[in-house]
Amino acid sequence: MAGIVGYGAHLPRHRIKVEEIAKVWGADAPSYKKGLMLREKSVPPSDMDTITLSVEAARRALVRAQHVDPADIGAIYIGSESHPYAVKPSGTTVAEALGATPDIHCADFEFACKAGSEAMFVALSHIDADNMKYALAIGGDTSQGAPSDALEFSAAAGAAAFIMGKDNLVAECLYTHSYMTDTPDFWRREHEFYPQHGGRFTGEEAYFAHTKGATNAILKKSGMKPQDFAYAVFHQPNGKFPQRVALELGFTQEQIDPGWLSPTLGNTYSGASPIGLTATLDVAKPGDMILMCSYGSGAGSDAFIWKVTDRIDEVRDLTIKTRKLLDENLIYIDYGTYAKYRRKIRKNI
Repeated sequence: MAGIVGYGAHLPRHRIKVEEIAKVWGADAPSYKKGLMLREKSVPPSDMDTITLSVEAARRALVRAQHVDPADIGAIYIGSESHPYAVKPSGTTVAEALGATPDIHCADFEFACKAGSEAMFVALSHIDADNMKYALAIGGDTSQGAPSDALEFSAAAGAAAFIMGKDNLVAECLYTHSYMTDTPDFWRREHEFYPQHGGRFTGEEAYFAHTKGATNAILKKSGMKPQDFAYAVFHQPNGKFPQRVALELGFTQEQIDPGWLSPTLGNTYSGASPIGLTATLDVAKPGDMILMCSYGSGAGSDAFIWKVTDRIDEVRDLTIKTRKLLDENLIYIDYGTYAKYRRKIRKNI
């Protein structure tokens, strides 16, 4: 059975509070803190992008995978909507940084915020088909939000990496299911720096319809119920949406708490549900069942059911845990520094 051999995450240390953004634009910070449950978000400094985030997350995954040789990784897939290059892969750079061989398949995935789970889905499929011994899947973003747009309060940065294989598993993948329609709630055309969003589609028709569609389908496929799971992880564009969809599906707050990171992390786009999964694995026990469901605009969701193995107790403390990355050694910045880091102020040449 295919599953996760090693996992890791990486987050920027820099943070900006919603009040700092709100005071620049005259926005109502309490509405974001109460209505969307957002207090602050991560900010990548000028020298951090999807590739550097991916390398650090993948190195931690290799540490937890223990004896996996990078030369045995047959594929590296990176899901992101902020690849540094429009025409040049991120995967080849990550492969060389990790010490993988040229005998490898690399691809960059895009599907809005579910590009990371796409990478996981395809990596697992290679392992199931015995095409290779290991495959590396990464979801990461340095996401964009236009100045004064609602997205600016949530668009954040981070990455999660998973080495998939069949031996020495940390978590077995028991079931997968995908659910997709053409629902245009969020998009960014070529050469546009900031995305646009169709506000009236964002909630019910987009996020909630697809998350529920994928989750209900995988529960039916597996014959399981919400109470059969120790934990659940959902895509988190803000703090409110994953909480609401979990409760409407029959999950409890306690089940989502370990992977519910967005109130102080923000929306890491392709990294959101994968990073939530790493935080959940950090506290899970052998035998625990975990449901994970991503969401990406355009629109679709990928759902997975994971069963944690005994090996989790051997590897979880081998490298830094996700909550420590989220909560410790933080650097808070003002809006001017944030604007510089995110290149919101540009000069014409």
